[in-house]
Amino acid sequence: MKTGNQTTVSKFLLLGLTEDPELQPFIFILFLSMYLVTILGNLLIILAIISDSHLLTPMYFFLCSLSFNDILLSSSIIPKMLVNILAQDQSITYAGCLFQVCFVLVFMAMESCLLAVMSYDRYVAICHPLTYTVTMKPSLCVLLVLVSLSISIVDGLLHTLMVLWLSFCTDLEIPHFFCELDQVIKLACSDTLIDNILIYIAACIFGGTPLSGIIFSYCHIVSSVLRMPSPGGKHKVFSTCGSHLSVISLFYGAGFGV
Repeated sequence: MKTGNQTTVSKFLLLGLTEDPELQPFIFILFLSMYLVTILGNLLIILAIISDSHLLTPMYFFLCSLSFNDILLSSSIIPKMLVNILAQDQSITYAGCLFQVCFVLVFMAMESCLLAVMSYDRYVAICHPLTYTVTMKPSLCVLLVLVSLSISIVDGLLHTLMVLWLSFCTDLEIPHFFCELDQVIKLACSDTLIDNILIYIAACIFGGTPLSGIIFSYCHIVSSVLRMPSPGGKHKVFSTCGSHLSVISLFYGAGFGV
């Protein structure tokens, strides 16, 4: 790897989902609608939790954090895409691309960590209900969120700083609608071995480790639920965990798709 960033690039080109001009209005309306629904839905969740004292529990505290993170994650990607479609300009500045890479990595890692923390919360609540209030103290809940945020920021900054050291070729087209780290690295002319190794390590830490924790938690949850004598109790537990499992499926499914 070179010892400095020798690139003279000023902008990248985001090719988006399609180059067909007739489909651009449809894509704009679709993503604008999705973005507005995401923002409005998460804001309503946050306002509902804050305004109701009965919802000030660990589960809803983590849900509030997850909703706020979803707003930031969507806002780091979709607005720039919509502006590009309106302006009929596929470019994004070099600095803007690096900021987008950093923010996406931070909020994606944060989302993964929060989903794992929420599964741990459900594990304690269902498998150890008598010690739940003692274990999931407010101080621990805040600490778990702050630790998740801290390691996510370190991950995002580390990858972004590594990209700063790369030199880029003349072909600066990114076949995506945002600056995705792997696609940006593929445009580099300099050695990207260390960058690729870091990507795999980060994927294992922020993807594999939380997912393993989620699977471990839900294996114990299912085992505990199956031992419950009351069908009503089983239904209540599964309905409580159903929404969380849906979010997990959507998040990891979309991640693997990307």
